[in-house]
Amino acid sequence: MTDETRIEAGISAIARHLEGARRALFITGAGISADSGLPTYRGVGGLYDSEITDEGLRIEEALSGDMFSARPDITWKYLIQIEENCRGAQPNAAHRAIALLERHLERVMVFTQNVDGLHRAAGSTDIVEIHGNLQELACTACGREEVAGDMSRREVPPRCPSCGGVQRPKVVLFGEALPEDELDRFIDAFQEGFDIVFSIGTSSIFPYIVQPVVFAAGSGIPTVEINPARTQLSDMVDFYLPLGAAEAMTRIIDALGLDSAAL
Repeated sequence: MTDETRIEAGISAIARHLEGARRALFITGAGISADSGLPTYRGVGGLYDSEITDEGLRIEEALSGDMFSARPDITWKYLIQIEENCRGAQPNAAHRAIALLERHLERVMVFTQNVDGLHRAAGSTDIVEIHGNLQELACTACGREEVAGDMSRREVPPRCPSCGGVQRPKVVLFGEALPEDELDRFIDAFQEGFDIVFSIGTSSIFPYIVQPVVFAAGSGIPTVEINPARTQLSDMVDFYLPLGAAEAMTRIIDALGLDSAAL
């Protein structure tokens, strides 16, 4: 059996499982946004391949909660670079396919590591942004919130127009705790049960990304990994598709008999 034959058989089987599903979970990482022109990066949701920043820091140090407290200008320098990479990006076929499935299933939840906001832009409504997003700012002094907009014209670090305090995007920096309310919402949904679980475009390093897939696989729930590169999950899931997210989800939508031309 050729690789393409195996992929086609996997897509057909995944479509059959989706046809019989009521509730689907999509766990997504930076790779799902690759076809939108965003790099599959390290840092907060990605971007950095180099080990050391201009300041001689690891990017994880520059983008840490401790660094933000001590030198918000350094953290903001790299947050703005991430924002610049995300600016103008549009959802791709993978984001739109997941949103489309909301019209056909009882529940479609997206549990994403990404801070780019593309799932929301595609129309998904049940989203857990476990690392937050770059589209909203909050003042660290008075708590005032606002839509971030284009950060290229802002001072660094940006200041609150109400009190002059330092603002920060509503993202989880390195060394900071995950948002409890979002994590609880995901746990509640997972305990209610899903009929199929997808992992798309994530390197599957963090335990809170890996464990739901491992639990689902061990419970007999169909599991799917979509990733051009193999991960620790690849041999555990029922279906591994070594494809880009947009191609894989378009082919799955086609196999379901839905209109992929709209993606």
